[in-house]
Amino acid sequence: MARQAESNTAPEIALRRALHAAGLRFRVAWPVPGMRRRTIDVAFTRAKVAVFVDGCFWHSCPEHATQPAANSAWWAGKLAGNVERDAATTAHLESLGWRVVRVWEHQPTVAAAALVLRALRPDSD
Repeated sequence: MARQAESNTAPEIALRRALHAAGLRFRVAWPVPGMRRRTIDVAFTRAKVAVFVDGCFWHSCPEHATQPAANSAWWAGKLAGNVERDAATTAHLESLGWRVVRVWEHQPTVAAAALVLRALRPDSD
């Protein structure tokens, strides 16, 4: 697990490039207000939009999640804890007035960028 990238993954970089090409400026790995050791992958601080790029394995994607066979009980608890932490982070940010966008690593970059743009311009729905 120590070798696993926590940030600057290929899907994160692709999304950031697409958002930057669209003329948007943002913060990377921004600390979640009031929650130690948690960061927002891409933060639009003035608009209060938090974007998380979740990996299919680590965040239990409903389409692509897998369960390791070795030490399965430990992994089940670990992955369930990740999902609970994600939900708590989302609820906390929403209670502070942030809009939270969660995209899966398997989503096409164009689709993920469209979700972010929609969150940044909620009045255009």
